[in-house]
Amino acid sequence: MLNVLADENMPFVDELFSGLANVKKMGGRDMRAEDLIDVDVLLVRSITKVNEQLLNRANRLRFVGTATIGVDHIDQDYLAERSIPWSSAPGCNATAVAEYVISALLALVPGNLQGKTVAIVGAGNIGTRLAVKLEALGVNYFYCDPPKQRAGSEGDYRDLDAVTQADIISLHVPIIRKGIDCTEHMVNAEFLNRLKPGAVLINSCRGDVVDNQALREHLLTKPPLYTVMDVWQNEPMIDLELLKLVDIATPHIAGYSLEGKANGTFALYQKWCELSGEPAAVRVEDLLPKMAIDKVSINQGATEAVITKLVHLIYDIRDDDLLCRRQGIDAKGFDNLRKQYKVRREFSALSLDNTDNPMLLKQLGFSL
Repeated sequence: MLNVLADENMPFVDELFSGLANVKKMGGRDMRAEDLIDVDVLLVRSITKVNEQLLNRANRLRFVGTATIGVDHIDQDYLAERSIPWSSAPGCNATAVAEYVISALLALVPGNLQGKTVAIVGAGNIGTRLAVKLEALGVNYFYCDPPKQRAGSEGDYRDLDAVTQADIISLHVPIIRKGIDCTEHMVNAEFLNRLKPGAVLINSCRGDVVDNQALREHLLTKPPLYTVMDVWQNEPMIDLELLKLVDIATPHIAGYSLEGKANGTFALYQKWCELSGEPAAVRVEDLLPKMAIDKVSINQGATEAVITKLVHLIYDIRDDDLLCRRQGIDAKGFDNLRKQYKVRREFSALSLDNTDNPMLLKQLGFSL
């Protein structure tokens, strides 16, 4: 029988793979070369570096799957040399990250979003879903994504100069370490010095996109900048001084909705079934439980105040901020917050009734 080794924090691995294979789970940071002996399928998240060092004793490996959007932790050239197919899960948690940003904005800029302009840096799965939700809220936005702009993608695309003049900047780019589209330290001291006083900066993509030292110095010495940080340089050994200075701090959990996690694991299950010729016997819908409160009646208009209550009923980012400040103050605490993360649902898990603006709420992501 096949042997599967999976990150212990990936949900639904047993439900999806146990009918096909023996499943073993362990911490993603703890995986070593000897653990890959006689393993056929390796399932990881972004904290596991899949490279020659990890795989040099993998004698049976037939597939590597990462339940993530980003793939900078995967040595694609080495896998190609070994003729080992691999797959990621693009878009699996895009809705979760977009809803993380909406929860943050409604907590940080309450009652004052309309009239603001948001620069969405990165127009991929996450950025485009965020745009739909901002549009529902009546918030102006534009994209900054040079590769997509050069490719002729439709939409309002502007350059980094325009980004620095936006009221809100939300980062959704992959980490690219060289070339004309380099994103490493895209947000550096020069970038920060050009921001409008009172601007909001949100990083929920990759820690190295923001120069954390430059951000710390800026927050200590320069005009007001409101910051939301979900990803950090040198995780899990994050800059604790920076943690104290940002307005909202979370431990790399922006995409950690139950739906997002299920979608990630399910995408890898589907890919393995395709490669192996096995029929996909489970649907992602079969994995998700109903919420204890899954239907709400609204007896007034869908004002920003009402929407804020609905959003924070499903996910209030301030709860994660409080936990991060209390427990994410060392490597073990930071990792434990991710490992033991609560069950968090997406807006779609809540069904709304008796509303006078159903299309707006549906566009935000709620069910009707």
